[in-house]
Amino acid sequence: MSVTALGQPIIIINSLDIMQELDKKGAIYSDRPRLEMGGELVGYNETLVLIPYGERFRRYRKDIAKTIGGTAQMREFHHLIETSSQRFLQRTLAKPDDLMSHLRKLQGNVILKLTYGIDVQDGDDPYVALIERANVNFNKATIPGSFLVDFFPILRSLPEWLPGMGFMETARRWRKDTVEMVEAPYQFTLQQMEAGTAPKSYVSSILEESKLDADGIRDLKFSASSLYGGGADTTVSAEYAFYLAMVLFPVLTAYSIVDVQKKAQAEIDSVVGRDRLPRHEDVARLPYVNAVVTEVLRWNNVAPTGVPHRAMEDGIVAGYFIPKDAIVLCNFWQMMHDEKMWPEPFEFLPERYLGPNPQPNPREFCFGFGRRICPGMYLAQAALAMTVAMTLAVFNVTNALDENGVPIVPKHENTSGTISYPEPFKCKIEPRSERAASLIMEEIH
Repeated sequence: MSVTALGQPIIIINSLDIMQELDKKGAIYSDRPRLEMGGELVGYNETLVLIPYGERFRRYRKDIAKTIGGTAQMREFHHLIETSSQRFLQRTLAKPDDLMSHLRKLQGNVILKLTYGIDVQDGDDPYVALIERANVNFNKATIPGSFLVDFFPILRSLPEWLPGMGFMETARRWRKDTVEMVEAPYQFTLQQMEAGTAPKSYVSSILEESKLDADGIRDLKFSASSLYGGGADTTVSAEYAFYLAMVLFPVLTAYSIVDVQKKAQAEIDSVVGRDRLPRHEDVARLPYVNAVVTEVLRWNNVAPTGVPHRAMEDGIVAGYFIPKDAIVLCNFWQMMHDEKMWPEPFEFLPERYLGPNPQPNPREFCFGFGRRICPGMYLAQAALAMTVAMTLAVFNVTNALDENGVPIVPKHENTSGTISYPEPFKCKIEPRSERAASLIMEEIH
């Protein structure tokens, strides 16, 4: 599908087959379009998500890949994810109605510790609050077509007292958060290193191993902030969607009555037992739990259209001509709900990936394509798997009740933005047993 908006050709990809062909031609479709609002004005043009394809982009990805670029690298952070997940369980046990806040702290702690060596504070944490503000700004600033300045860059030079120029004040306010996101945690790590108390982290390791010039320091700041921003937002969205799925399913489908939660809990009880919390080495022995993780990523894709790509030269894809400088948008939401690939696509059915004739595994498509594929996908999957396994081991997640004791059935609706969340919903989170509650509160080592 193609449209033209104010002279700009936009190609919308709705087919997995075509996206896979684009993937094979990654060198042509690895650039980003210039986004005046989200990139130039708000300041995300130097972060990994929007930086143009080239030497700096490759350097960012190379540095990040050394830290979290594969399952081998991720082993170093399994303990961090496990301890952060147990703290999440403790916070949720104490205040089950604050689920979203607890999820943000969970992923904030993983990302901040890994990237900067920062431990998230109990109560209101300034770094978690900062990344939440910055991610809200990013999601608003990068929605295609939301700001006229993206189509008419000359608007930046017009007097701000003219009607319609309010975006400039918005951009300044959002840019302040971007600058703080890049600078504040980096300066914290520098201070810790000067005091000799800095734990190993992405930033401290690179600073210790390399003598960086001004350009190198700039690139380190922005690659670190890319981990900080991108890693927290997407994983929180997926984890929140998991809780929604546990409330909405069990459900009667064309196949059977599927109680996803009970089935996953039975597997954990059988493999792990009820006398300890699951650990990363258990996950490989939990095929149904892994299928739950996979279905979360498909059922509620966190980036419905991804981030726009730019064609760097004329090309032919699946018989269609794509001109140079065309914007290419992948409709991941449509792809992940293609009933030819996944029958009953709006049902949450982990079983679809198991058995002798499994349906296609969508994980390879959920994190983008080509040379822009998300470099944090191994971290995201490891963190999501641990949240799912630990939650199901110790909690029952069910419908909240209204004032008359009637179960509240939430709707599966999503926010707008580059990164999409399920709309806020209520649920009831309770320990499965007294033993489960005591496991949650055991001392964290």
